Amino acid sequence: MNQYVELVKEYPILSAIIQFAVLGTFGDIISKWLQQRVIFLPYKFSILFLKMLEWAFLGICIKYAFIGFQGFVESLISHKLLPNLGLFGSAFSVSVLMNLQFGLLLVILHRFLDNLISRENNWKNIDKGMFSLVWFWIPAHTITFMLDKPFQIGLAAVWSVILGIILGYYNREIKS
Repeated sequence: MNQYVELVKEYPILSAIIQFAVLGTFGDIISKWLQQRVIFLPYKFSILFLKMLEWAFLGICIKYAFIGFQGFVESLISHKLLPNLGLFGSAFSVSVLMNLQFGLLLVILHRFLDNLISRENNWKNIDKGMFSLVWFWIPAHTITFMLDKPFQIGLAAVWSVILGIILGYYNREIKS
């Protein structure tokens, strides 16, 4: 565990890139497995590589957002524009502010990049992606922001796998 913490502290952006490239892409794959009820490689290798690049880029964006929004909430508290509500209250505040501002942009950017990779123009159910900010990401990131900083990006990447499992399960194809 100490090696992980040291790696994340020494290479914060690179570690975010790697964690999201691997776990975010794995979440996409698991989602496809659950949707179609079979384990297979749902993407050609070229698409898989582009998906990993997409998740790597999103990992960078998320890392910067985590730092920025945590600093934003700390600044609001220090200027007495937000009460100091302790660990949970602070984590919840960061999660709400980040997801309702940056999260909307991230959902749109994620879909745009998915469309670019798949050469489609699919904006179907984008509202469900935005709604996931409320029912999934705000609670998930509240837990995330209660952890020590070196573990936050790793857990956020794991949450992307969990969301892939949830979405894959609820979007299963009906077999007759």
